Amino acid sequence: MRVGCAVLTVSDTRSQATDHSGQLLQTLLTEAGHRVVDYAILRDEPAQIQTYLAAVLERADLDVVICNGGTGIAPRDTTFDAIAALLDKDLPGFGELFRMLSYSEIGSRAMASRATAGVSQGRLIFVLPGSTHAVQMATKKLILPELNHLLHQLGRW
Repeated sequence: MRVGCAVLTVSDTRSQATDHSGQLLQTLLTEAGHRVVDYAILRDEPAQIQTYLAAVLERADLDVVICNGGTGIAPRDTTFDAIAALLDKDLPGFGELFRMLSYSEIGSRAMASRATAGVSQGRLIFVLPGSTHAVQMATKKLILPELNHLLHQLGRW
């Protein structure tokens, strides 16, 4: 199943040249046979994030949005808050599994991650930390193995 994906990097400092996590997401998705139908880098500003999501969720060719960056607890980390407000359904198991896997690699620091997932307007949204390692782990171990099943559950396939 070829899934239409949007990749959103939230960062106050990254550009296309330095967005290694966003580039990795695009590579992993295309290598798995999916289509990246949109890619953006936005500053960690809740209104910008919500405006972008409102627009991209209107696309008929979009099934999933994968965001990276802004999931910590620093004052500028607002991605979780901006996106959580838009979710119709939460997938708490995603964040729990992500933190469990992270704990085995980085220890108790994993508790500071607000990685999450959910459904908005019938589309999946995953929110990952900006770390390239975290993006790789979450995409390979959690997102790609379950993407088709989750979309089937939503009635998209």
